[in-house]
Amino acid sequence: MTTSVFIDGAAGTTGLEIRQRLAGREEFSLLTLPGELRKDASARREAINDCDVAILCLPDDAAREAVALIDNPRTKVIDASTAHRVAEGWTYGFQELIGREQIAAAKRVSNPGCYPTGFLALVAPLIRAGLLPADWAFSVNAVSGYSGGGNALIDRFAADPGIAWRGYGLGLGHKHLAEMQRYADLAHEPLFSPAVIDAHRGMAVDVPLALGAMCGAGTAAEMHRALSEFYTGSAIVRVSPLGNAPDELLLRKDAAPSDGMDLHVFGSADGTQARLIAKLDNLGKGASGAAVQSLNLMSGLPEETGLSLTTST
Repeated sequence: MTTSVFIDGAAGTTGLEIRQRLAGREEFSLLTLPGELRKDASARREAINDCDVAILCLPDDAAREAVALIDNPRTKVIDASTAHRVAEGWTYGFQELIGREQIAAAKRVSNPGCYPTGFLALVAPLIRAGLLPADWAFSVNAVSGYSGGGNALIDRFAADPGIAWRGYGLGLGHKHLAEMQRYADLAHEPLFSPAVIDAHRGMAVDVPLALGAMCGAGTAAEMHRALSEFYTGSAIVRVSPLGNAPDELLLRKDAAPSDGMDLHVFGSADGTQARLIAKLDNLGKGASGAAVQSLNLMSGLPEETGLSLTTST
């Protein structure tokens, strides 16, 4: 049975990447609007109510407006915006954390943010396992390719080749913090330091841990074991071997699209410090790949169908 899909916001970076991942797949038929009707409310209402699954690649307010256009109980929604990530009635689309069965049965799925995907993949399982304290004041240092900022930021980097690093969120209170806190069950919002680098895609999320100052924290080896067990059997999330840790991690300007994620645990020799690092494609598992992963599950397909899962390490 073919699932009909309408991508609302298909001209943006996330929407274009989703289209690429669905291209040639016989399980799906894409409903499209001509360019002049992309913002026409009547045309969008008709398309969003005619499809089996609507994927929203829109700003927050526009995503809320799109959901309000649905007037039938059949259309399912995957929202790639921030609008519904902590909203009641929505299932958070982090399959490995929330549960594949829950997403397969959901009518409304909110796609995780790219930075929270890396942070939650590392921290949430360790808090559940009792190896990290939920009341710790976590900090997160992260860099992303400029495609994460959409067409406007892509154009800005193209127009000014002198930009090598763009730190932002300096006023704190980043919009990703709510989902980081909720889905890791943290007592405090993390201190988040995001930045954009001169690369189109790719991201690294680094969580430093002062283990010597934490009460009841596990060792690096215990955390690595817990993460390895948590993601056992996953074709999408991979945990790098602890005894064969690389001397350095790289993000490459020529990186190919990837829908996987690689997790690393590094520990100091005296056991007082550790670093948890996630590497992923901000347009892959950080956005479009995660949406297609949810779409697969909601359509009764294996979650990894049609994804690019070459290692990024």
